[in-house]
Amino acid sequence: MTAILHYGDEARGRLWAEIFARDCPQVDFRCWPDVGDADDIRYLVAWTLTPELIAALPRLEVLFSVGAGVDQLDLSLLPPHVRLIRMIEPGITTTMAEYVTMATLMLHRDMPVLMQAQRTGDWPHPHVRMAHECRVGIMGLGELGQAVAAMLGPIGFRLSGWSRSPRQIAGMECHHGADGLEVFLRGAQILICLLPLTDETRGILCRDTFAKMPPGAGLINVARGGHLVQDDLIPALDDGLLSAVVLDVCSPEPLPKTHAFRADPRIILTPHIAGVTRHDTAIHSLIDNVRAVLAGQGVAGDVDRARGY
Repeated sequence: MTAILHYGDEARGRLWAEIFARDCPQVDFRCWPDVGDADDIRYLVAWTLTPELIAALPRLEVLFSVGAGVDQLDLSLLPPHVRLIRMIEPGITTTMAEYVTMATLMLHRDMPVLMQAQRTGDWPHPHVRMAHECRVGIMGLGELGQAVAAMLGPIGFRLSGWSRSPRQIAGMECHHGADGLEVFLRGAQILICLLPLTDETRGILCRDTFAKMPPGAGLINVARGGHLVQDDLIPALDDGLLSAVVLDVCSPEPLPKTHAFRADPRIILTPHIAGVTRHDTAIHSLIDNVRAVLAGQGVAGDVDRARGY
């Protein structure tokens, strides 16, 4: 019998094993380290990889990432023939869109200023703008970026998007490639990063980028800590290039307790919880993908390993 091996959270593995046995009994679901006969295992579902894990799976054909991204995986450990599929599931998509909408509204309504005023006893009266007076720029227009746009658009925000290749999305002014980046940034009063982390996007949130945005812009990073040049952030806030920031991702995670970001009232930190793989919804996406692979079909989460997404 073809088998899939789960590597990671034990509670998740037990739950998923029960659901697989009920809904996809043609595939034997096993949990590390109970590999059984390794020759049966064609599929692996994991968040991270180790040399020991890969060495134990000589007939591995497909790796299913537990998360929406794959940059956390050490792909140098993975044989070139192994197919890589990332997780696309309603839990990640919905929680990400809800979080980004919350963060956008917080920056739009100057909540970092008001929260600091509460602590100091001040009573400020910041200028209140309507949503249609603010342009929000979304970097990364894949599944998550489009879900964020679909939630922000009805509120009234003007939306711009930027991606590596051309996109056409209703209700959004789309830009692409190196030539389109500067025009995109010039209008982004709140910038949201949802890019995959690749060699090309690492460090893209830097002083040069902030300087091309409207003065006092807001920044939301919910992608990966590696997108941000962290040494550039506080100077950009001090110089007025940025006014406030929401970071759900940092490098490292968690930041040291004495890190300057933790004490700066202009920076709101959360512990990488913006988009969450829900155990109860992700399992059904995984089963759908396994069935598609068994049938020789493509899936939406197929990753081009050369591009990194």
